[in-house]
Amino acid sequence: MNSAKTPPIPEGMHTVTPNLVCVRAAEAIDFYKRAFGAEELSRLAGKDGRIMHAALRIGDSVIMMTEEYPEWNSLGPLALKGSPVTIHLYVTDVDGAFKRAVDAGAKVVMPLDDMFWGDRFGLVEDPFGHRWSLATHKRDVAPGAMREAMSKMAPKSPAAKE
Repeated sequence: MNSAKTPPIPEGMHTVTPNLVCVRAAEAIDFYKRAFGAEELSRLAGKDGRIMHAALRIGDSVIMMTEEYPEWNSLGPLALKGSPVTIHLYVTDVDGAFKRAVDAGAKVVMPLDDMFWGDRFGLVEDPFGHRWSLATHKRDVAPGAMREAMSKMAPKSPAAKE
């Protein structure tokens, strides 16, 4: 039951919060501290020492984490051989943040570049299989100009009608 004094969304949280499953979650937490300046908010380990729940703050956002638990079918991207999810970070200095992530051990998937949508943007993969896009917004681009720029660079979809 929710009392009148208890907010339905805890203070400091947003409506959507990613929950990452990581093999070696304690190492992942240390990596996220080094790579993205994460602040550890909480960590709860089970009797076997595996992390059942952790919360980290990166900038103004929280991510939750748990260790892989194959017995519960809770698997991370390394076990699944990839993930369709990318975590996007907006930062004030993408060049510095990108270098910091790579220096901490992230693999460059897409080098930094100035993109047609107005962001300086790059993509890295952490040692635990999660992909992180990093960006600094450099300029606003009108939707029409964005569509035009994208159409010049993107091949037509086979499903697209002429």
